[in-house]
Amino acid sequence: MPGPALHLAVELDGDGAHPAAWRRAAHSPDQLLTPRRVAHLAAVAENAGFTLITLDDGVLPPGAAPDPVGRIGAVERAAFVAASTSTLGIAPVAPLTYAEPFHVAGQLASLDHISAGRAGWVVKEEDRPEAARAWGRPLVGDAAARARESRDGVEVARALWDSWEDDAVIRSVATSRYLDRDRLHYIDFTGQTYAVKGPAIVPRPPQGQLVVLGHPDAVPADRLDVALVTGRDRAAVAAAAADAGTPLVFAEVEVALDTPDATGAERVADLERDAPWSDRGRLRHTGPAAQLASLLEGLSGIVDGVRLHPLVLDEDLPVLARLVLPALTERRRITRPLPGTSLRSTLGLRRPANRFAVAATQEDAR
Repeated sequence: MPGPALHLAVELDGDGAHPAAWRRAAHSPDQLLTPRRVAHLAAVAENAGFTLITLDDGVLPPGAAPDPVGRIGAVERAAFVAASTSTLGIAPVAPLTYAEPFHVAGQLASLDHISAGRAGWVVKEEDRPEAARAWGRPLVGDAAARARESRDGVEVARALWDSWEDDAVIRSVATSRYLDRDRLHYIDFTGQTYAVKGPAIVPRPPQGQLVVLGHPDAVPADRLDVALVTGRDRAAVAAAAADAGTPLVFAEVEVALDTPDATGAERVADLERDAPWSDRGRLRHTGPAAQLASLLEGLSGIVDGVRLHPLVLDEDLPVLARLVLPALTERRRITRPLPGTSLRSTLGLRRPANRFAVAATQEDAR
């Protein structure tokens, strides 16, 4: 018996999951940093029926010489894509290892307003020592310390999103009042390395809380909406999903599909002459689109969604859009976002109540 419908996400950073993917890209290297490029990829993903896209990021360049390196900030790319799409969820990576959570929370809240409630957030760590120098901050050197920064940063961001109640904005011309100051709140967070008082400088996001995605080994499960889990086979993915402890679980899957010009294996071998495709412990499919559709259908009883990492975006994304997603749609194995719905609604997540409004109601009841 087939499992429930899947949500499909796709990573659209750079030219693909392989470090030498640019060698098979259908554009010149200079186009990688143009808005037209990211808008095109997002349009293909939205028209295909993906639930959301993710955009990787970090303070350091995403590669090394002699490969072309560089990227526009993920939040900036996400804001551009938000204005040119209507149903697609958009989740940029925003590391918290060195960034100020107050500013990250404000940027992401703004993104949710721009997208009318379609924003998410992928929490990731900056684990290279060079990142500390780039930020001009002391090194956060060990895994436990980086996990602490992510944990505290997510807690601060979630509190700041609640620091404005939903009806805090009045915009009353008659009384010349813009805000109800009684509906703005200080969060008074004190952690091991910093303190934040608040409130935020951006009104509460349309979703109340953005959808937060991350790896449960780096961010506590109670601070995540979606756990991103890895595993080299179905059994390992199932075990990781069972241990996640989050409302939703997405499996990480790398794909190298057969195209009209070459098989997936041939394409991988071609790129391997320039650089190895590192093993990140993810499930990996190399081969026909039909087999990938069957693999994803089999995962539907194990996880709630899958985030795909295509080998080369210009080659694999068209195959996904033309063969894989239509096959899964025909079998009713994936869900397609509907116009006017938030990302939380699409994923089946309730809109959370504001913690300060709830506290006030409980106090009044006493």
